[in-house]
Amino acid sequence: MRRRPLHMSGEALDALRSALVELRTELKIPSAFPRRVLKAADTAAAHPDLAHEDATHLPFFTIDPSTSKDLDQAMHLERRSGGGFRVYYAIADVAAFVRPGSPLDMEARDRVETLYFPDLKVPLHPPVLSEDAASLLPYKDRPALLWQHDLDADGNVTASTVTRAMICSRAKFSYQGVQQDIENGTAEESVALLREIGKLRENVEITRGGISVHLPNQEVALHDGSFRLSYAATLPVEGWNEQISLLTGMAAAQIMIDSGTGILRTQKEQDDPHVVRRLHGIAECLGIAWDPGVSYAALVRTLDPKNQRHMAFLTEATTTMPKAEYTVFRDHRTPEHTMHAAIAAPYAHCTAPLRRLVDRYTGALCVAACADEDPPKWVLDALHCLPCDMARGKGGAADRQTVDLAEAAVLMHRVGEEFDAAVIDTDAEWDRPHNGKVYLADPAVLAKVTSTSGQDLCLGASVRARLERAAPSSDVDKVLFTVP
Repeated sequence: MRRRPLHMSGEALDALRSALVELRTELKIPSAFPRRVLKAADTAAAHPDLAHEDATHLPFFTIDPSTSKDLDQAMHLERRSGGGFRVYYAIADVAAFVRPGSPLDMEARDRVETLYFPDLKVPLHPPVLSEDAASLLPYKDRPALLWQHDLDADGNVTASTVTRAMICSRAKFSYQGVQQDIENGTAEESVALLREIGKLRENVEITRGGISVHLPNQEVALHDGSFRLSYAATLPVEGWNEQISLLTGMAAAQIMIDSGTGILRTQKEQDDPHVVRRLHGIAECLGIAWDPGVSYAALVRTLDPKNQRHMAFLTEATTTMPKAEYTVFRDHRTPEHTMHAAIAAPYAHCTAPLRRLVDRYTGALCVAACADEDPPKWVLDALHCLPCDMARGKGGAADRQTVDLAEAAVLMHRVGEEFDAAVIDTDAEWDRPHNGKVYLADPAVLAKVTSTSGQDLCLGASVRARLERAAPSSDVDKVLFTVP
């Protein structure tokens, strides 16, 4: 499941900026790049490694939020003669700029990933690369890893390969603009095909048993001195676009498995009966019908993230599912478990190298495999460290604590009030039955709760929860409820 983006109005940002600064300080987020790294970035931008084929004749386009400048992916879609489709998917070739062992490389290994906050972005690479020389900006020749996927008429992949190529994007589109053009029938064919191919791939995903969930965007605004929380549903085009990325990640995983060396994103199925019962209990207390024999994946496909109760279930359920991991292998010693349970296929991160460290390595492995060459030494030297490197990433913590901060702001003027709530989680399995989580329908908030009477919290119970704390600047439990 994708993280839930959080947006704030200008007024809300002004009011919460100091709390956001405190949050970054607490997480030890770097505020700037060292001078030696900036100097190395300037040199790399001026002297990239351009041993690439020429594919600048293909009219690529990008789809991103309208303000984005770090453009990792560009695509060109076309019908194949005789039926089916061809997907050209270009991924920014960061390895053309970042030399192994260089200050850029070492800094990226420290940062691991780009971090997103409502007021700013903390990039993985200096902006001269991530937002300029390495970004797939329109009307700029750029080095890329060019994937070619052939699909049949039903959207099934029949062949995939990747090579290094120079490409030139012809247009930078926004999600809203593409959605409107497709619905109005004014999109050019390559863009319009995104809907057709995206829907076919969604059907393939269902047949495969995979799950794609797009939680709505959280939006925080300040009105008359009070914060307000609202939700905006994602657009269909965002799901279709994601299907192209998922397709590529699955192709990359299979290429690495076949070649005998790689790094996969793996996740095991949830088979703990206690956890499964707990998920059923959470669904029941939120009024979600989950019939016996229906799988978790099948249930999720019936839920609407715009429904606040459904969103609460999806948000909480992700915390009980097995954690996805990075799994490294080489010399044809393929691991026993290669699947990603939510995707229902082997999968690898490879489509966001401007924003995620590991993608630079998976891309290089796939290019070498498709060229029938040995894996690059710089990849093999770093391969065994990559899972630990990625585990140091702070994106998850930054996202969670930013959401906690926003929810605390929404509730900060209501401390002492009581709310109708449902207990959707307890810590009974850790011998802490007095602690858990409650779901509020209005505002739609998930928060910690503790019983002050000594009575155990019961999963699914409807309670009157008193707001004891709502402090955006608190370093622990920014929002806390009690049940007397």
